Amino acid sequence: MDVKRPSTDVPRPSTDVPRPATDVKRSGFDAPRSTMDVKRPQRKNRRRVKMAVYAALAVCAVGLITYGLSRLPKAAPSVSRSTVLTDSVKRGQMLRNVRGLGTLIPEEIRQIAAPVQGLVEQKFVKPGETVEPGTVLVTLSNPTLQQAAVDVAYQIKSAEADMNNLKSRLESDRMTQQATIASVQSDYQQAKIQLDADEELAKEGLVAQLTLRVSRVKVEQLANRVQVEKQRIEQSKSQVAAQLAAQQARIEQLRAQLRLNQEQVASLQVRAGTAGVLQEVTVEVGQQITPGTNIARVADPTSLKAALQIPETQIKDIALNQPAVIDTRGGGTVNGRVSRIDPAARNGTFTVDVRLEGPMPQGARVDLSVDGTIELERLDDVLYVGRPATGGGGQATVSLFKVTPDGREAERVQVKLGRTSVNNVEVLDGLRQGDTVILSDTSQWDGVDRLRLD
Repeated sequence: MDVKRPSTDVPRPSTDVPRPATDVKRSGFDAPRSTMDVKRPQRKNRRRVKMAVYAALAVCAVGLITYGLSRLPKAAPSVSRSTVLTDSVKRGQMLRNVRGLGTLIPEEIRQIAAPVQGLVEQKFVKPGETVEPGTVLVTLSNPTLQQAAVDVAYQIKSAEADMNNLKSRLESDRMTQQATIASVQSDYQQAKIQLDADEELAKEGLVAQLTLRVSRVKVEQLANRVQVEKQRIEQSKSQVAAQLAAQQARIEQLRAQLRLNQEQVASLQVRAGTAGVLQEVTVEVGQQITPGTNIARVADPTSLKAALQIPETQIKDIALNQPAVIDTRGGGTVNGRVSRIDPAARNGTFTVDVRLEGPMPQGARVDLSVDGTIELERLDDVLYVGRPATGGGGQATVSLFKVTPDGREAERVQVKLGRTSVNNVEVLDGLRQGDTVILSDTSQWDGVDRLRLD
């Protein structure tokens, strides 16, 4: 049976408290202000003043802090001691030298040029092989030259035949002239005998004067004829000699032409002409070449010199006969002396030839790259230090970092440098003996004056 229990729900008192009305426009009219609102204008102004003062103080504090930080010295950057190259300033003898790269070249190089025009038929020697003066390098062919030599040989035979014919004809003419003069002399002798007889008879009155005169005239006529024939024979001899000389000259000319042609034919076998090592062959089989075309190059490996490339900024101190050392880069070194200086610069460098003295190092070859050092002079009792990586051109003032005595820091100093060498430079001012400076490139720290060495 269901029993109806009484309700235990108790009504709670309302917690809604009426709030004071605010100044809000509603429905076109102002709501009435609550009696709880109180105006406090002085308190609001005080808060605003405090905020303004605090803001001004903050701005001043930031400004003072910024100014103070700007006046503080910059912290020295840290550098690992193992990453920089240092050297100590020394006093003593400084060796000035100049270094340049170069190659070994032969003292004598023979360029083998084509003496005649021809077609390359065969190559017999390869670069790097040793050749003798008579070694055939290349064979050429030129049928025109060979035919010209044969034609000249036949012309010589024809000229020699003409020479023999001329001699025979001239000999025949000479004999005819001798027969003529013999006949004239015979007539002269007979006429003279007749004149002598007529003169004897004329003394006795047995011959008329007219007959005697005729005999005398005949003798004179024959005497003149004999004289003329003798002169003709002499003239004929000179003419014979001239004709023979002209023919002989033509024969000699043909023989000279034949020798030239034969030499040209023989030159189709291009020979080395000198002992040495074949450097290169610049022609190929089947190539048509003209006279003067370079065919090969032969060099004497026993007489080499070093051709060094020296920068134009350092050439002013180099002179002839200065000592030098040539490093063949693994094969050893050899001493030498400057033998020639190129008078003109090419691409900013001068070529300086160094004549090598003493035995050549093992492995020395033509066109081998070498490193040469030329000794300029020796400076006695000077301060010097290793050449800096930057600003070590000499005769200038540069800034370097000098290591402090405790070795913990390096400070920037101004150093005046003098004469330079490959590895060293003369110190004129700014450093003392025993000072240690950084030689490495310090351009990344141009904005600082101190470095901290770790």
